[in-house]
This record gives sequence, C-alpha cells and structure tokens, in this order.
Amino acid sequence: NADWLINYKVVWIPNFGISFHVALDGLSSLMLLLTFFLGILAVLCSWSEIKEKAGFFYFNLLWTLGGICGVFVAMDLFLFYFFWEVMLIPMYFLIALWGDTNRRYASYKFFIFTQAGGLLMLVAILALYFIHGQQTGNYSYDYFDLLNTSLQPTTARWIMLGFLIAFAIKLPVVPLHNWLPDAHSEAPTAGSLILAGLLLKTGAYAIIRFVLTLFPEASAEIAWWAMLFGVIGIIYGAFLAFAQTDLKRPIAYTSVSHMGLVILGIFPFREMAMQGVVMQMLTHGISTGALFVLAGMLKERLHTRDMNKMGGLWTSMSSMGGVAIVFTMACLGLPALGNFVSEFLILISAF
Repeated sequence: NADWLINYKVVWIPNFGISFHVALDGLSSLMLLLTFFLGILAVLCSWSEIKEKAGFFYFNLLWTLGGICGVFVAMDLFLFYFFWEVMLIPMYFLIALWGDTNRRYASYKFFIFTQAGGLLMLVAILALYFIHGQQTGNYSYDYFDLLNTSLQPTTARWIMLGFLIAFAIKLPVVPLHNWLPDAHSEAPTAGSLILAGLLLKTGAYAIIRFVLTLFPEASAEIAWWAMLFGVIGIIYGAFLAFAQTDLKRPIAYTSVSHMGLVILGIFPFREMAMQGVVMQMLTHGISTGALFVLAGMLKERLHTRDMNKMGGLWTSMSSMGGVAIVFTMACLGLPALGNFVSEFLILISAF
C-alpha cells in the first residue's frame, strides 16, 4: 500500500509461519541512509589504523552493517530477531580482537548485556506468537498479522516489557547503560563509530516500530516512567561525562545523555516529538560519530587517551581543533546545528 515504499514478502519456513518479509518506509530509509554513510566512514577511518588481520576486520565490519540494515527493514519478528543477533557477534569480535588494552573485559560485558536482552526479547516474541496462534489458528511471526492480536492488559504489559528491556539495553537507558562506556572506550575507531552512530539507534528504532505499535495501551501506561528514566539518563550521563579523563569516555557518556532525550521524545506520543526523535537519531549519529573518529585519530598519533597528558594541540593541529569545536557544539545543541532542532522539538513536546 501507499504507506510502504517497498514491501517484499516470501514464505521462508511455512511450517512455523516464518517468512522473509522486508519493508521500507520513510523511517527505515532514513536509518538505512545513515547506516550507509557511517559504514563508508568506518571503512575509511580504518584504512591506515588496522594493520593486523585486515580481511577479517572488514568482514566483521560489513557483517555488523548487514545485521543493522536487516534490523531496519525486517517485518517478520523471527527475521528481526535473527538480524538483532547477527549484529552482536561481529561487534564482539571487533572489540575483542582490535580493541585497546582492556578489550576482553569490554567485549564480554557488551556480549552479556546485549545477549541477555536478546533472550528476553525472544521469550516475548514466542509468547506473542503462541497467543496469536491460539486466537486465530494462524501461527505467524509476521508484524502485520501480530498487530491484530488482542491481549489481556496484564499479558500485554509483561510481553511489552520483554521487548522494551531488550531495546532499552541497546539504547541504552540508565541503569542498563553499564556496558556502553567500556565498549566505546576499548573498541577500535570504526567500532566506536558504528556503536554510537548505529547500534544505539537500532534500540530507538525498535521501540518506535514494535513497542508502540504492538502494545499501544501498555506503552501509554508506562509512558510516565519511561520519560522519568529518560530525564534521569539525560542528567546522569551529563554528570558522568564531566568526571572522565579518558578521551573517549566523555563522548560515550554524552551518548547516554542524548539517548535519554530519545526516550523522553518517544513517549509523549506527539508527532512533533517523534520528528525530534528521528532528527536526534540522525544528528547524534553524525556528530558523536565524528567526535569518536577525531578521538581515534588523536589516539593513533599520541598513543594515549588520557586527556591530562594532552594540551597545546591547537598549534600543531589547528584544523582538527576547528572541526572538533563544530561537532562539540553540535553535541551541545547550539542553535543552527541539527542537534538543537531535535532537542528543541523533543523538549517542547515533553513540556
């Protein structure tokens, strides 16, 4: 129909009601464009940085990007879960093999947090699948079939929480953010770029696409709590960013703060807020991704991420300093830059 730019469906495993169903609308296409743009940047910024096992590195990088693209277009919940897990494995390898000194700890932490959320989502998907099958006699994982499932309020609340917690870990929402700073600071530059620019956005996208539409009443019930956690995330992430000396960690904690704005914008259920959220996903991906690339470039040249050991760089790297100021001001939400537009729309709607 007219709502979808592309809607392609092929029966895949008919005995279990699984189809290869991908669809593209305005939100998906924007997220895909962001994925392709940051994916090209990730390859370029790794060009001279990655010396060892370069082939396996790019294999994992493209595998992660493939999983992210799949998440943005999958309309069958089994297929969506498959792509959700596909993102996880190569990102684990990127951190564990090409990360910094504490990379093993960071990669394990990333894997355990996101895998726990993924398994919780799988239980919720199966519950929805069986309830829909018992009601209609048609066992299907298809998004459009499951939209019509009638659920008891308590059941809907529990299944919705299964989805929401999995997506909140990936977003991440405080207090489920613990894996993010370590993963960001230990990952190679391309890994940090994809983590901040794309992986966090899959959580926000999935909340908009699946939680709000499959469980509208249950989402409305917890909206106040979700917005409260969003505000806590904004303030808590900003405070922690002040306390860091590692160059990558303040950028990671500002991501927690910015994703709090995303949660704050999703749950007022207003069109203007949702426009702000989509804008925030795009602008945060570009501005924070750029800062991680700059941090990676400095780390390559200075062989340290300790800001106490840096200083006087403007005289030798004035153009890089100028670029850094622009993207830092964008993260700050300075008027005339994209982040200001998104944060303004979100805050007006939240008020």
